[in-house]
Amino acid sequence: MSNRLFSIALLFLFVSCVSTKPDVATTKDIVWTLGGFERPNAVNPIILPDSNSTFMDPMSDSLLRWEENDTFNPGAVVKDGKVYVLYRAEDKFGIGIGFRTSRLGLAESSDGIHFKRRKEPVLFPDKDSQREYEWPGGLEDPRLAVTEDGTYVVFYTQWNRKMPRLGVATSKDLINWQKHGPIFKNAKYQKVYNEPHKSASIVTSLKNDKLVITKVNGKYLMYWGEHGVSGATSTDLINWEPILDEEGKLAKFITPREGYFDSALTECGPPAILTDKGILLLYNGKNHDKKELADPRFNIGTYSAGQVLFSSTDPSNVIQRMDVPFLRPMEDFEKSGQYKDGTVFIQGLTYFKNKWFLYYGCADSRVAVAVYDPTKLTDFDPVPESK
Repeated sequence: MSNRLFSIALLFLFVSCVSTKPDVATTKDIVWTLGGFERPNAVNPIILPDSNSTFMDPMSDSLLRWEENDTFNPGAVVKDGKVYVLYRAEDKFGIGIGFRTSRLGLAESSDGIHFKRRKEPVLFPDKDSQREYEWPGGLEDPRLAVTEDGTYVVFYTQWNRKMPRLGVATSKDLINWQKHGPIFKNAKYQKVYNEPHKSASIVTSLKNDKLVITKVNGKYLMYWGEHGVSGATSTDLINWEPILDEEGKLAKFITPREGYFDSALTECGPPAILTDKGILLLYNGKNHDKKELADPRFNIGTYSAGQVLFSSTDPSNVIQRMDVPFLRPMEDFEKSGQYKDGTVFIQGLTYFKNKWFLYYGCADSRVAVAVYDPTKLTDFDPVPESK
């Protein structure tokens, strides 16, 4: 991969990340991080709830305002010279996070910033083979990627309000989708299928200026999970086998760290990137709700974004990991909404017109974008002083 993926002037970037704790990102001398990302002036949020969008819901046989309450947590991909965002939307039925019905809407943009969206969702609970997994909670938190031959693949959370499971669907046009069901349903290690699991980041690489799904050591590879990052492999993108440790148990590659921004959760973000330095995973770290376990510089419960580099020869092996976030809630729209503790929840990453566009959810209520131009010297979000 070209070195233009990363900023040459990493030292300046790292200065803002220095903390009172040892910072992994400042103690190594190889360039491996992505960013920093800038929020474009006066454009965010880029996708807001819309009470005018309606569709005939097949489950209730009634006309619904399907994105009236919240629009957030997007996946993203480039198709035919445009950026497409697949975002989660909730109606007003039910109260609180996880108790409404989520559907996935599609929006397109010629510049990666200003979007036009379809009036109806493209993925939603239906009277189909996935009804038992997707009703009444719906389809949540899509991570979107594409194969070299143009097959779009989305991993999302199937939520029946009993057990969250990772599901997968494929498409050739981003509009008409084939659902394939839970990714671990046919796994030899069945325990994971019967336990809550979510958040899949499949490995991609940059080829001919386009991020495409890439095999690692002869197989497709994903990182997944929120209470620690695990892995899984596949030969067909549909059926996945979790990676186990030497004792035959589910392997955890990284876990939450007491006293850090990711002290409660390490939840996988957008598709990971295979680089010449290793496999780069951007992830969502949640600061612990208990003050004695949290990083005192951030509000308890805050979601911020971190980065970790894994070995490309041994994808379970951590080479480096940032000790501070590169993106954190700073703007009003990132701290007001359903989730009032503050959230930047990264899920969509594209390489578009020689820049990196990172799409994220804001307080579980809006969609925003941050942009990294590799030709510019750009800082990470500043780390606040201890409270």
